[in-house]
Amino acid sequence: METHSLKELYGKDFYLWVQENLKLLREKRYDLVDWENLLEEIEGMGRGLFIAMLRQMREIMEGLYKWENFKNHPERDEWVEEVSRARRELEDLFEDSPSLKAIAQDKETLQKAWKLSVRALAAWLRLPQNKALVVSHFKGKLPTEKDFPQECPYNFQQVMEYKPWLTQSSLE
Repeated sequence: METHSLKELYGKDFYLWVQENLKLLREKRYDLVDWENLLEEIEGMGRGLFIAMLRQMREIMEGLYKWENFKNHPERDEWVEEVSRARRELEDLFEDSPSLKAIAQDKETLQKAWKLSVRALAAWLRLPQNKALVVSHFKGKLPTEKDFPQECPYNFQQVMEYKPWLTQSSLE
């Protein structure tokens, strides 16, 4: 298959495009590979793993923040399950891609995940069932991202291990 038609195939039949490129690579016919699109796809795979990691970190931070700050919410036990599930998924990601663990520990990555958490928290508080929380914690004003800590309140170890629901005061 010619490079020109392989590039056309990329937009028409992605699966076949993958199979054709794999075949060319196995045959070491590198001059026929659709390198431009192949490199984009590889880059996208890495970006996808990074985003998946950030989403799990966001889920954990969001659950920890809710647990610490909204003590009388009826969904409190569900947050524990969400944090536990997100931690397991994050561990799975680290097992498959160990280099992500070092990236996750970086202060900048923690801050990115926290920013996503803050957005999610603000959106969650806009839901009608959370009106009482808005009244009690934000004086009835719908919170914005500015109403939450600007710096990430959790370090990597806390993201992976902190269980505020196991402290003595939370057991009472």
